[in-house]
Amino acid sequence: MRRVLFVDDEPLFLEGLQRMLRSQTHEWELAFANSGETALALMEASPFDVVVSDMRMPGMGGAALLARVREEHPHVVRIILSGQTELSTALRVVPIAHQFLTKPCDAEMLRVAIGRACHLKALLNDESIRRVVGGLGELPPVPQTYHALTLALAGPNVSLPKVARIIEADVAISAKILQLVNSAFFGTARSITNVQKAVSHLGIETLKSLVLSVEVFRVFAPKGPIQGFSLEELQRHARLTSYIAGRLPVPNHLRDIAVVAGMLHDVGKLIMAWKLPDRFKKLIAEGREGQCPLYRVEEREYGFSHAEIGAYLLGLWGLPYAVVEAVALHHAPYRVPHRAFDAASAVYVSNLLARELEVSPPLPWDDGLQSDQPYLESLGVQMDVPQWRVMAAEGTALLAEA
Repeated sequence: MRRVLFVDDEPLFLEGLQRMLRSQTHEWELAFANSGETALALMEASPFDVVVSDMRMPGMGGAALLARVREEHPHVVRIILSGQTELSTALRVVPIAHQFLTKPCDAEMLRVAIGRACHLKALLNDESIRRVVGGLGELPPVPQTYHALTLALAGPNVSLPKVARIIEADVAISAKILQLVNSAFFGTARSITNVQKAVSHLGIETLKSLVLSVEVFRVFAPKGPIQGFSLEELQRHARLTSYIAGRLPVPNHLRDIAVVAGMLHDVGKLIMAWKLPDRFKKLIAEGREGQCPLYRVEEREYGFSHAEIGAYLLGLWGLPYAVVEAVALHHAPYRVPHRAFDAASAVYVSNLLARELEVSPPLPWDDGLQSDQPYLESLGVQMDVPQWRVMAAEGTALLAEA
């Protein structure tokens, strides 16, 4: 049974939660605290699996509380529960939360959120993944320019010139940003010749995802050619998947998550190509000879695939939980409960739409959207797929001009 601690300074809200969640007492052992200090004392006295905290509280707020929980009880799943007006602030300043929920929140929404967070925590703590990733040797820390950008954006005095200076310090990234912002892919009406204007045109979240993707492909560039694998093709696929994901009907607060996860969903392949090139080449060959998708060959070999390996690294780098989840589930989003079409669903669909366009005619043994109608029907989006295919094709044309 999971032990769940709810923290809020409003007694009436806590009483309402207690009544609403009475039916969950066969699954959860519930506890309630009216302050961050009380919550920490309860967690010190006995272990909890999940803490769900309000964002705004007198004294120790939700951000400060979850930061302490991460430091002192790192195994605990951390969830922010805040008003709709506070959601954008919470997403920006609380990277230490695993999930974000808005008030009012019903029992089913809480059940799904807690279930998903616990599932991913268990998945990434799986001993077999730890053993394989540990066997790869030292993995690089979060890329330098992305890290500097993240720190700057978390500060109180963010300015476009400051962000531009961070980008300009890396000549290769500056050149790539200017190339992309002037391409048809971003629909720029006039030529942009300096990084500060590029930052203004792209927006912060798009800029961060581009910087991280450029650095990731540079950090993990294979040392030599690998038969059946092309870094250039993988980059094009990442950009097309990201483009499609950003145009699918996800909630607004998850759109940037879908874009970033779409760009990074195959980072696990890069890790394999970089650290285990011979083994990776053999897995690719086995998939082609056996007419089986690569991720299924990996699952037979290891019990997991490049999806979980990539998510593991991004989790170590401290990327938002929703990005890590979407990357981990990009071949199987139905492993966790869904109430709506979210970032994980969007990356899954985008990856398959991109594959359809890249492998024509499609390989009969390769997974595709046609093979997963029940999942699409469960989300009520199966009728939208034809127009999504048109949009994806338009993205391919724009990428060709980029």
